[in-house]
Amino acid sequence: MELKKIEKILQKEPEQAAEELLKEVEKTYGEVPYILNFMKESPELLVTKILYDNSIIREFKRMDAKTIELISIGVSAALRCDHCLKMHIRVAQRLGVTKEEIFDAILIAGTLSNAAVLAEGTRAMDSEKLGLSDKEKCSICGIPDEKE
Repeated sequence: MELKKIEKILQKEPEQAAEELLKEVEKTYGEVPYILNFMKESPELLVTKILYDNSIIREFKRMDAKTIELISIGVSAALRCDHCLKMHIRVAQRLGVTKEEIFDAILIAGTLSNAAVLAEGTRAMDSEKLGLSDKEKCSICGIPDEKE
């Protein structure tokens, strides 16, 4: 959404601004995400959330809409957010993303989620098995210092 359009909307009362922004969201996504519908009763919060999301997801031009939706699908799958996942799949399909591309995004998310579980679990096992104190572990990742 263009800055001039946002400025014009923000000059309105919060309830009116929220309604106009929701219409813009619906034009972009083809629907209004659940959380934004839920937030309608708090227009000041809704307006700031939409503006923030828009600035991050829609306004930079380094990635195309299909790539953004594939990332959103992967993250939604990894976080196990069923509602977000289904909505981003619908949006991706409206953009022409294939079933195979969607599945690839889900597979990548699953691979990374699996690696994160394995890494966290095995680090915790090693740490406890060795009986290391926090001083003997890396302050960033918790891995035992190999010097010792």
